[in-house]
Amino acid sequence: MSDWPQGAAPKVDSRLTRLRPATKEGCDERVMRRICGIGFGIAVHGLFLFTVYRLVRFLHADTVASPYGSLGIDVLLASQFAASHSLLLWRGVRQRLYRWIPPHFYGCFFCAATCLSLLAMFAGWRSSATMAWHLNGWPGLLMESAFCCDWGFLVYSLHLSGLGYQTGFTPWWHWVRGLPLPEREFRPRGLYRQLRHPVYLSFLGLIWLNPVMSFDRLLLACLWSGYLIIGSHLKDERLVFFLGETYRVYQEQVPGYPLIPFGTLGRRKARPHVVLPAQAVQPESAPIRRAA
Repeated sequence: MSDWPQGAAPKVDSRLTRLRPATKEGCDERVMRRICGIGFGIAVHGLFLFTVYRLVRFLHADTVASPYGSLGIDVLLASQFAASHSLLLWRGVRQRLYRWIPPHFYGCFFCAATCLSLLAMFAGWRSSATMAWHLNGWPGLLMESAFCCDWGFLVYSLHLSGLGYQTGFTPWWHWVRGLPLPEREFRPRGLYRQLRHPVYLSFLGLIWLNPVMSFDRLLLACLWSGYLIIGSHLKDERLVFFLGETYRVYQEQVPGYPLIPFGTLGRRKARPHVVLPAQAVQPESAPIRRAA
């Protein structure tokens, strides 16, 4: 019931009275979305830091911390990480998820899904009492040093490729500041002038440079090595899709990994230059593919 006495209410445009509640609700909704968005980004990056801490311990310090059990469980756990990670990178899945996840937040969502998948693997992992190798003395110290140096190599490689994009921080921070989604430029620098996949190479080092290698960790190293090699090829294909001729030229000039002179992970074989007829070099404009 109105607070005004009957017949004494001031004459107000009915459109304004309808807009006031909607405007207040809309304002409250925007504030709530902003609070949730900021909280989500902070929570994801806290989860990321915790996962990195657990990853360091899992790959090295906690070699025998997991309970003993079937290696079949380890195969399933390692495979679920690889499957979920690849699925979220697939263009079709990404475009479908954009219906519910704003592009500014997809990087954070991907980071959170990756972290939860890794933490699930850590929690369910089963150890093996059988050792593939156990290095002591100076060989063990040398392997320890290489493991620590490889973490520095990984951080440096991620810095070159854009760590803020890897964790979703850069797009999320643009959203916090009210800026449009940034376009990620392809500009090889540093190690990327020598290798196409230094991040994947550093991960290969982390799973193999262990002075104490039990059979379960050897199984993990083999499974993830295969996944990283396949993932390197798939990443090349994704970048060719988005960048086209620019990335093909880059593949011709820079190998994927050191000491691989041929194949999909070596330098791409240069294509012979073909001079097309005049009528063929002026096609109708084709759509340009851009990274989402």
